[in-house]
Amino acid sequence: MSTKRTISTLATVTAVAVAAVGPTFASARSDGNAAPASAKQDIVETAAAAGNFDTLTALLKKAGLVKTLRGEGRYTVFAPTDAAFAKVPKKTLNALAKDKTKLRAVLLYHVAKGKLTATKVVKRESIKTLNGQRVRVHVRHGNVYINRARVVTPNVRASNGVIHVINRVLIPR
Repeated sequence: MSTKRTISTLATVTAVAVAAVGPTFASARSDGNAAPASAKQDIVETAAAAGNFDTLTALLKKAGLVKTLRGEGRYTVFAPTDAAFAKVPKKTLNALAKDKTKLRAVLLYHVAKGKLTATKVVKRESIKTLNGQRVRVHVRHGNVYINRARVVTPNVRASNGVIHVINRVLIPR
């Protein structure tokens, strides 16, 4: 598929996702109350407010990465949902939770420096993450994949970057 067609397809997917999810994605809370959707919230606040990143936000706290992702820098986060974390064996999650160094390595494998919108992501073959390793980017049948994780909602804006929601947890080699 050509880059131009891929970008067009991604734009369509983004428009459909935004229309389907609406402004509540960045504001839906697990308690059912809604706050106004806005790019004024940082990455951590945006993820926490969405209500489907409880595992991710808890692990970010445990790893000591909340301050980093609330900072001044621009970041791109490939954010696995709670459903994605549910696919990871409990034994693996428990082991990560007990080893802060490994947990940080896994979580930083989901974060890239800079604000990489979907248009920029699809033009790359790989992206260097904050843990020093690269994730592979590929487009297949109009879907964008980061390694084996499919981007299910691209371009969720935050004040200090962008979140691309993915359906799997990325595990570094």
